Amino acid sequence: MGMEKYKGYQDLPLMPITDTSSEANQTGFWKTFKPVFDKEKCIKCNICWKFCPEPTISLDEEGFPVIELFHCKGCGICANECPKDAIKMVLEE
Repeated sequence: MGMEKYKGYQDLPLMPITDTSSEANQTGFWKTFKPVFDKEKCIKCNICWKFCPEPTISLDEEGFPVIELFHCKGCGICANECPKDAIKMVLEE
């Protein structure tokens, strides 16, 4: 099953790229940037959830993303992929 069958993100399976996070993947303590979510801009497209390389994004009961910062690496993929700029990366303090 190669990537050639996927023409766009819409064709990807409805699941995060990785499916579990472990104690060994607790990377939240070394990230430089963290994602900050703006619920007012979110359209619940779930693209951030699909593209997060760690399963740090879950969806709440209303379908909005919830970012769990303890496992977040601060890579910024979620912010980069968000079509409405509902996630921005800010310097970790």
